[in-house]
Amino acid sequence: MQRIIRKNLQTLALIVSTILGVFSTQGLSAAATKQAVTVGTEGVYAPFTFLDEKGVITGYDVEVVQEIAKRVDLDVKFVPTPWDSMFLALDAKKFDLVANQISKNPKRAEKYTFSNDYLISGAQIIVRGDRPGSFSNGYADLKGLKVGSGVGSNYTKSLEEFNDKNGKTIDIKYYDGNLTTVLQDIVAGRLDATVNDRLTVGYNAKKLGTNVKVVGKPLDFEPSYFVFRKDAQGEALTARFNKGLAELKKDGTLVKLSQKWFGADFTK
Repeated sequence: MQRIIRKNLQTLALIVSTILGVFSTQGLSAAATKQAVTVGTEGVYAPFTFLDEKGVITGYDVEVVQEIAKRVDLDVKFVPTPWDSMFLALDAKKFDLVANQISKNPKRAEKYTFSNDYLISGAQIIVRGDRPGSFSNGYADLKGLKVGSGVGSNYTKSLEEFNDKNGKTIDIKYYDGNLTTVLQDIVAGRLDATVNDRLTVGYNAKKLGTNVKVVGKPLDFEPSYFVFRKDAQGEALTARFNKGLAELKKDGTLVKLSQKWFGADFTK
């Protein structure tokens, strides 16, 4: 009797082991079918792509790509690459796409395929967090105010062009390119405002705990895209990325990532 029981237990164990093996093999098979994709990115461009204190690549662009990959079953690997060789490396198939806050221009659009946009940058007015006013009239609302701006920057040129056309009504205070100092002087009351990239300001204000806010409408817009080679493989991957990106927009994940990295929704 004991032999029969022992034999039956051995048989049952063999059946269970076989079933587990089948499930394990299926799991490995599913993992093996996940498409591997390499992503070119600088890795030194915070808050979009950089190495954290543990040496792990992170940032807004990185996390957006990772979330897309989860939704369309991709296995992504990031390849840190200097900016000046980014597109050459893409051409040489060193990676499958670029994620690095890339804007679109006619020359690039002619040669590469672009995803749908996942971020909207742009110059915007920044004031102290408790300052009243909507600043809905753009540069015109800066008349009579002290506005800090970096020497030679595009934002300074725009302020100077407005002054040239409007009798130098904005009191421009020139800084040596240090945004942190400008923000600190706004909080301290030495400046009334500045004009700068709203994403950069959002990140720095959140990181430093600086009491500033962006106001009014963007003075210009600059969407960001993921970039792919313009071939059959690149176009297929673009479509797959767009599918995942659409899901991120629909379920609110993209907005949450923007709020995490920049302190506000800069996805539209």
